[in-house]
This record gives sequence, structure tokens and C-alpha cells, in this order.
Amino acid sequence: MKTPKQHEHLRKIPSVDEILRKPEIQKLSERAPRPAIVRAVQMVLAEKRRDLLSAADDAHAGEKDSSPGVTLSQVEAKLQEIIRPSLRRVINATGIVVHTNLGRAPLADEAIACVVEAARRYSNLEFDINRGERGSRYTHVRELLQELSGAQSAFVVNNNAAAVLLCLSTLARGRDVIISRGELIEIGGSFRMPEVMEQSGARLREVGATNRTHLRDYRDAITEQTALILKVHTSNYKIVGFTAEVELRELKKLGDEFHIPVMYDMGSGNLVQSEIPGLQEEPTVQDALRQGIDIVTFSGDKLVGGPQAGIILGSSEYLAAIAKNSLTRALRIDKLTLAALEATLRIYYLDPDYCTTIPVLRMLSVSAAVLKKRAQALVRKLKKHALPLTVSAMQDVSKIGGGAYPAQELPTWVVSLEPQGMSSRELEQKLRTGTPSVIARISRERVLLDMRTLFPEEADMVANALIALFNTAGSRLHNGCTTAGAST
Repeated sequence: MKTPKQHEHLRKIPSVDEILRKPEIQKLSERAPRPAIVRAVQMVLAEKRRDLLSAADDAHAGEKDSSPGVTLSQVEAKLQEIIRPSLRRVINATGIVVHTNLGRAPLADEAIACVVEAARRYSNLEFDINRGERGSRYTHVRELLQELSGAQSAFVVNNNAAAVLLCLSTLARGRDVIISRGELIEIGGSFRMPEVMEQSGARLREVGATNRTHLRDYRDAITEQTALILKVHTSNYKIVGFTAEVELRELKKLGDEFHIPVMYDMGSGNLVQSEIPGLQEEPTVQDALRQGIDIVTFSGDKLVGGPQAGIILGSSEYLAAIAKNSLTRALRIDKLTLAALEATLRIYYLDPDYCTTIPVLRMLSVSAAVLKKRAQALVRKLKKHALPLTVSAMQDVSKIGGGAYPAQELPTWVVSLEPQGMSSRELEQKLRTGTPSVIARISRERVLLDMRTLFPEEADMVANALIALFNTAGSRLHNGCTTAGAST
């Protein structure tokens, strides 16, 4: 129930039409369509009403905004929210290289160019130019994947969960799939492997214990209803201590003995066979296939460094059956993703310096010494502006992210920010909601900017964002007769 004072304040709030008639608001029509301006005004008024009604009693009513009027700056701020795209660029200063919430892998320049070309014009997506008739979209990446991995055949869908679903639906619908209890993982969005398997129509047959599974557990579970042996790479967590798992080679021998195919869901996937920090112990796609595994699935947008896609490699016999499944129509990869994936795979195939060309691999490869120089350069720039901020360069650790190698910590250098006049959480929030949006992390009441995930040109953007932020804040404090603390 509204209090008398709340009623009094609400009555003072102007109507939408009253605000729209103001000359300064009418001038906004030169920059935005009228429906957007009307919506911005409505948003401002709704916010004012919420502030008034959230007051607990008469004594606090109207404290959040004592003025019922609407200013041009308030409408402009809401108009900017409306005009600005919801999906937009952010600067990743978290140090998590494959950050799921921030779009995972940034694409290489070559991949971006191919996406633009495919989007701007017509293409031979499903047209065989040589024969002058309908072709298959999958031919654009099939041979590249075969060459890079050594697989007999290849197929792609829109993500790795879809790849697993498609394989199980094709090879094990209505039958049993044996999987270690310790590999029943939960993937992003709270989806779990048993749920994916259930949707495929396959029956889950758990074996072993959470921490230890032996070959005999698989053998004892095999019946006439067994269609597939599935191994899942636990790339997003690690069990240590009293543990045991069955190697791929042993599972393949068991599968051959009973004429049962073996499938390996690698999750993140890894095509890199060089010594990149953090990936030395991560299994490679090539190794799995060399051990004779019948089907291997993995993501295209994590350690591969391409777009979101589900890649299926393996035996021609099984891949041919998978390609004929009617689910492929629902799970198929679109032309823009296909263009980015082909370009990324071509970098692996043709560019000997692919570890520096593909952004994810470059971020994983950059040395701590280089990151230290970048951090020190950013610190020097910030100190020149005498901001109310304690700034320093310090050592820390980065993460690979994206459900890949969770125990691995990469040595890095960060810029530490300790603000004066506001908390570290306030600074983090202001950076996050500013333009550009800078996503940082907080540790021990300090805001940390990890240089590993900053593109080199983004350091100046971050510095300018901080300078603008404190200049604006300082101006407000000065106008309010409050003095900011001295800078360090």
C-alpha cells in the first residue's frame, strides 16, 4: 500500500506527453526515432516510480530521487541503452582465455574476413561448382579435418553437445551405452551427460565408482543390448588421489573383442601437438584416433580457437550412418559458422605460425616476460594522470577456461587497481558497465587487469576508460563540494 508521502511524490511526476513536448527532448528526434525516445522517457519515469515505491515508510519516501522531474541527460542515458546493441564487444581482462560467458574463442583475422565475405554475398554453400549441381555443405571442411587429424571421415554440427546427441541417437537408440560413473559430467548451462543421453534414446549403463573404474567393470556390463562404449574426457574438473580410469587403448581392445564401437567425447578438443604452456598434458585429437577410437567428438570454439561447432571424426562406416540421421537437419552448421571453421582449419593446415595467428593459442603461448612489459607500460600511463588510484604491476595466474584443464595455472602479470573514494567492487562495476565494457576480476579487495587476455591495442582503451571514469567521478565530487583523495 502506498503511503501519503509516496502518493504526493507520484503526483508530481510528469506525464510522458508533458516530457515529450519539452524542446530539448524534441531535439532528440534528430538522433533517434520517436518510438525509441518515447520508450526512453517511459523507462525514466518507471525508474522514478520504483524508487519512490521502494521506500519502506514516509520518512524514506523519495530519498533516492527527491526531484520528480525528468532531465535531458536521464532520457539520453536510457536512449543510449535502447540504441546500443545488446550483444556487443567487451574487453576481457579476467585472464580466462576461453571465457564461456564472454564468447569463448576470439576468431583469427582470416576467419573474420571469411565470415564477412560469406555474409555479404552469395556462396557455394551447397553447390558443386565443378559439376554445376547441388553439393554438400560438409565438403568444405571434411578433407581439412581428415588431413589435420588422420581420421577416415568427418562431420560437423552446431556444437559438441549436438555432436554427442547425434552420435548416440544414430548408434545406440534403444540400446545400452556403457560409461564410467566418474565421467557423468555436467556441462555448461546445468546440462548433464545423462540428460543428453536420455534425449538420444540411448540407455545409460553406469559402471565403476566415482573415483575408480576398471576394465573389468566395462567387461562385466557388456550384454547383447550393448551398442556403444563411451569415454568422456573430464576436461572441466579433475579428480586426484585414490583414482583409476581405463585408458583409451584398453577400451578399444575390449570393443574390438565384442565388436562394439568406442566413442570418445573430448569436450574442448585439442589439435595442437606443440609445447604450448598448459596444453602439454591435454590429450590431442590425433592421439585418440591413432589409438583406433571409432568416433571422436569435440568443440570447435575452445582450444581449437574457431567458432562454436561440434566436430565428429572417425570411421567412415559410422560417420556415413551419422550423416544420414534426420537430426542432422536440425543440428546442421550454418554458413557463417562454416566459413569461420574452414578458415580456422586452413590456418592449422597452411600456416606454420598458427600458434601466433590463432588468438587463443597466441594468448596461451605468450611469455610472462612479455606480459610483464605490457603491465608495466599500462601502469606508467595511468600514473601520468594522477588518478585517485593506487596502481601497480604484479605477478598472478591465468586460467585456460572453457572447461579445459581446470588444474592448470598459467603465470601472468596483472595491473592492480586500488581506488580511493570508492570500493573495489564499485570500480569493477563502473568498468563493467562503461563504454567500452571492461570485465576485470577482484582479488583481496583489488581490481586486477590480467594482461594475458588483453589484446595489445586494448591496453590504451582500458587506460582511457579509467581516465574518463575518474575524471567524470571527480567532476561530480567537485560539484558536490566533496574532495577526492590524492592519487598515488
